Amino acid sequence: MQNFGPYISKYGVENHGIKNPNTVYWNLSTPMLYEQIIRRREGAIVHLGPICVSTGDHTGRSPNDKFTVKEPTSEQDIWWGKVNRPIAQDKFDSLMRRLIAYTQNRDIFVFDGYVGTDERYRMPVRIITEYAWHSMFARNMFVRERDPYKLAHHVPEFTVIDMPRFHAEPAFDGTNSQTFILVDFSKRLVLIGGSEYAGEIKKSIFTAMNYYLPKRGVMSMHCSANYGKDKDDVALFFGLSGTGKTTLSNDPNRTLIGDDEHGWSDDGVFNFEGGCYAKVIRLDPQGEPEIYATTRRFGTILENVIYDSETRYIDLNDDSRTQNTRASYPITHIANADPTGIGGHPKNVLFLTADAFGVLPPISKLTNAQAMYHFLSGYTAKVAGTERGVNEPQPNFSTCFGAPFMPLHPGVYAKLLGEKIEQHKVNVWLVNTGWTGGPYGVGSRMKLAYTRQMVTAVLNGSLQDAPMVTEPFFGLQIPIHVEGVPDEVLNPRDTWADKEAYDAQARKLVGMFIANFKQFEAGVTPEIIAAGPKLA
Repeated sequence: MQNFGPYISKYGVENHGIKNPNTVYWNLSTPMLYEQIIRRREGAIVHLGPICVSTGDHTGRSPNDKFTVKEPTSEQDIWWGKVNRPIAQDKFDSLMRRLIAYTQNRDIFVFDGYVGTDERYRMPVRIITEYAWHSMFARNMFVRERDPYKLAHHVPEFTVIDMPRFHAEPAFDGTNSQTFILVDFSKRLVLIGGSEYAGEIKKSIFTAMNYYLPKRGVMSMHCSANYGKDKDDVALFFGLSGTGKTTLSNDPNRTLIGDDEHGWSDDGVFNFEGGCYAKVIRLDPQGEPEIYATTRRFGTILENVIYDSETRYIDLNDDSRTQNTRASYPITHIANADPTGIGGHPKNVLFLTADAFGVLPPISKLTNAQAMYHFLSGYTAKVAGTERGVNEPQPNFSTCFGAPFMPLHPGVYAKLLGEKIEQHKVNVWLVNTGWTGGPYGVGSRMKLAYTRQMVTAVLNGSLQDAPMVTEPFFGLQIPIHVEGVPDEVLNPRDTWADKEAYDAQARKLVGMFIANFKQFEAGVTPEIIAAGPKLA
């Protein structure tokens, strides 16, 4: 075994059971990783300097391949079910032995750093992978340690071993397929194999933070965050993929804290990450200039973006490989980002949904009880064509706006969020970035310019005491007027040519909400149940 790199930890890979690898590359700089990526033909340098890579068969996460070890130290804490599915300890151990054996005589890359910008709550992590570009992804996405002495003495509290070319044997290993993402909280370890999609690394560490931080009274959140003129004017943007978290938090008039994962402690909000992971399909250089600029920067990784093999110009409109094209880049690529990743307590929380049914208003104010109802519901919608077999809009309820990454019972997160909203007197809003004037295929997507105007009105306080009307199906408070937005856009029923069709569609969506929320009714107050929509 040969160790190579500028910052080699004294806590070697043998502490993870890895024996006899070929060369271990430790904490390489970005230029050094570029050299390794090109030498190993893992990717190509495209126009103006990004690295462009393909993730093979997996162009997104594989939620059906994620399992959690059922073991005594965490068994009583996990919310077992369709999301957190168990795997036996002996199956995990058996697969791990073969995975470790796979590393023999192979080059591996190690990244040492942290998850969490607040030193009181951050966790030292280690990412071990066989791909140089996955190591660069980790370097982009997590918080770097710049002190050589600390890197030399880095001891991880959580480790990911990521070997994309190693595959499970489902009949023997008890996995769903040859792909696996296995979490063992007793070993503080995640094993990943059979998938080249780097997002699995990021979300595995997020899952760990969602397990450990609530036990310390810190709310862990799947949200983006920014602040205004000072750090006490913080806004949080909760939402599932495609609802606009990254787009809306990248505001030229506000300072970005982070685009995806945060904690909320007694002292305020802090970013989990040191980078951003943005969807870039059909990215608009006028509407999203900050993100667009990162696709033309050295140090950015472009996943599954199509480019011309001769000119190396990229085509962000080409979805022939996937709709889920991504850019991974250090947060310092965003000019108005706060590199400390820390802000005060939020003044506003915005729940983002992309309602493909065309029912929900583009902006509405929630009571605290409604906030808990919609947080537990975590609603957005899939549109036709996004997945095989999806021929019409389908609801997607992902509790806490991030169910695949939430190992504890949703009530744990809801209780923490509710307490913090109450304590800090936070305003909560529901923002529909989806369809208006009809469902997907009939209506049109809400204009980004209008959504930005509505979000600006929320954040500058002009909607705080604005006149409102009550929407009848969900009981939502809708402003009568927002500067820069046509009044008829604000009430969704007014945008439909066929009002009876709107009413039928609204009743249909209400029924879906009610059916989904039955799983939470035993664990919430009557006030929260009453805050939900009504079929009458």
